[in-house]
Amino acid sequence: MQSRMKNPVIILPEVDQSLQALGKALFTSAEKNGVPTRTLFLAYLRISQINGDSVCVALHSNNAKNAGESIERILAVSAWRDTSNFTDAERAALALSESMTRLNEQSQPVPDEVYEEAARHYHEAAMATLIAGIATANLYNRINVSTRQVADVLVKK
Repeated sequence: MQSRMKNPVIILPEVDQSLQALGKALFTSAEKNGVPTRTLFLAYLRISQINGDSVCVALHSNNAKNAGESIERILAVSAWRDTSNFTDAERAALALSESMTRLNEQSQPVPDEVYEEAARHYHEAAMATLIAGIATANLYNRINVSTRQVADVLVKK
């Protein structure tokens, strides 16, 4: 398997720098606003699974593991609804992640009940962090999938 081209983020250093700064700001915001880093990695992993981005699946699985997440929970992310391994707050973040990723698959993108459940667990700044992070993960996924980035090339084993 071969990528269609180098990753556009690598080709455009100014974009890379901006996206790196955005990522850093999101994790700083998460820490400041009470969104656990592990929750972000689990959300990013689920988004990447849905979008078929093998690079980000590998990256976020590894990042979650390095942040102290168990292998069992990492493996269960794709079936989060069918396991008791996740807290209500994590479930709300995963549901919001799925809803924001599958916009065209729903009659009402990001249904009120999904948004309201997340808002029950996360205050406004935390919700803003989640929403911006979910959008950013989707951005990276779309770059990687459209250019067919290969996981074993971009992620250290």
